[in-house]
Amino acid sequence: MDIKELMESLSPNELKILPFIEDKDVVSICRKSNLDKTSVIRALEFLKNKGIIDLSYEKKIIVDLDINGILYRKKELPERKLLDVLGEKRILPLEEAGKLAKLSDEELKASIGSLKKKSLIDIKNKRIILNLGAGTISKKMPEEIFLESLPLDYNSLSADQIQVFKDLQKRKNMVRTKEEKATKISVTPLGKEAVNSKIKSSDLIEQVTPEIIKSESLWRGKKFRRYDVLSQVPSINGGKRHFVNQAADYGRKIWTEMGFKEMTANMLVSSFWNFDALFTAQDHPVREMQDTFFINQKAELPDKEIVKKVKESHEQGVAGSRGWQYQWDEEEAKKMVLRTHTTSISSQTLSRLDKNKLPQKFFALGKCFRNETVDWSHGFEFNQTEGIVVDRNANFRHLLGYLKQFFKKMGFENIRFRPGYFPYTEPSVEIDAWNEDKKVWLEIGGAGIFRPEVTIPLLGEQIPVLAWGPGFDRVLMDYYQIKDLRDLYKNDLAQLRKMKFWMKN
Repeated sequence: MDIKELMESLSPNELKILPFIEDKDVVSICRKSNLDKTSVIRALEFLKNKGIIDLSYEKKIIVDLDINGILYRKKELPERKLLDVLGEKRILPLEEAGKLAKLSDEELKASIGSLKKKSLIDIKNKRIILNLGAGTISKKMPEEIFLESLPLDYNSLSADQIQVFKDLQKRKNMVRTKEEKATKISVTPLGKEAVNSKIKSSDLIEQVTPEIIKSESLWRGKKFRRYDVLSQVPSINGGKRHFVNQAADYGRKIWTEMGFKEMTANMLVSSFWNFDALFTAQDHPVREMQDTFFINQKAELPDKEIVKKVKESHEQGVAGSRGWQYQWDEEEAKKMVLRTHTTSISSQTLSRLDKNKLPQKFFALGKCFRNETVDWSHGFEFNQTEGIVVDRNANFRHLLGYLKQFFKKMGFENIRFRPGYFPYTEPSVEIDAWNEDKKVWLEIGGAGIFRPEVTIPLLGEQIPVLAWGPGFDRVLMDYYQIKDLRDLYKNDLAQLRKMKFWMKN
């Protein structure tokens, strides 16, 4: 494309800023072209695509006024007001200085500190004494000069200015720093040729309008602007659901394909359903504040018969067990918590189950909360999924079969089972999946068969209940190839726009 064809492809805004690009300053180009900064930046990007200019960006730290800095630059610094009063009185009692200078206690203290540091005043016998003559008082202080010169690039500050800046930083809301992206413009040889071109925006027709069609004088002897169909255009990102929610929908799809029905409950639940109904002793460490988030209110307990049976299982045991051999406290069971696992939903579901309609299979998927130290594989809030199978003929081999099938559908071919312990299941297993990136086994959940101390109080008899509850967020880390659990919820728009919903077959 020769220079003439190139010039005929420029938009009106590109032509407006073209004569000023050699200024190499965005603010100057905005002022001279009468365009806003956004329009200028966009036009510069188009000129870059056409090879007329090169653009580079660098981050700058800008020192600017904060709230009090704006106020004091307009109305005078507190120390200036104090100096003005001292210029008339020369000596002021401390208790009267603030009133005469119209300063608050905090402003007076800051003013005295600043002036004393400069040796402009002395404090003797609870009096402020001026050390300078009246003629010197009118001379501007470094702080006044500095505030009047803002905003400034931090890297351009002199050693004296840096010291003033640090002193002002110690005072409340005087100055602040902000990060800005500076645009550097360099004109290419092609750009210099374009700047000297005689083609004007008025010589080109931007679009066909009814007025142009009606009046021959509007188009006669003119050309249409060339459109560059090869230039890159801004990417358009349509709205879509968060990928974690998309994955949750996929998880629900897997459960329902396996014949499970969804169960739901509130995230705020009583300790009875979260711990006691699941045979977790009331002195168990997991029920301490360092592990669980407690809410400052009490819950109503369920049917008295269920409460009585849960109390019995804790104190005396059931089906031959000895229980925990302690006095169960009903008030402890009433404490409200943010649920620590979705198994609390399973306990509520079992208490309402119709035993005449077995076997039945249920699942849950939702947020849980634990007082964890946050790192790449742990969070204080996380998604967990839960499955239970209530079947009089179920056994441990069935449990392992369900687990293999579920995780295979979630895309995990390489999993292993380890013996585990949970207060409410026996036998119990831990499920690990191989993380290829980190070359480690990643713990993704636990499983087991509910103990008689859980099922008998809730169901009235010992019926095998297979249960498992993998941490869904850890599944997602492998599912979406995310290396840090915290990246799931940081809501980085660049990440969210690129993230695509996919599934492993």
